[in-house]
Amino acid sequence: MNRISEIVQNTLKAGYLPMETEYQLQRLLDRKYGLEDFQAFMELQWAVMDGKVKQESLELGRQWLAKDKLNALALP
Repeated sequence: MNRISEIVQNTLKAGYLPMETEYQLQRLLDRKYGLEDFQAFMELQWAVMDGKVKQESLELGRQWLAKDKLNALALP
């Protein structure tokens, strides 16, 4: 599977974007790609923004921030 549109369709079905898949998409976007792949990637971006797809990297960032805030509150 090396087309952006194929990766996006599988991600939309799963409702989850793992970091490994995100990195794969970044590498593919550095190369030439067609309109179909561009449109698929934009569909994925909208799905993430609408909350239809959870993005692992964002979830991990939120968890880190929450722990950081709790640690700051625990300091004397």
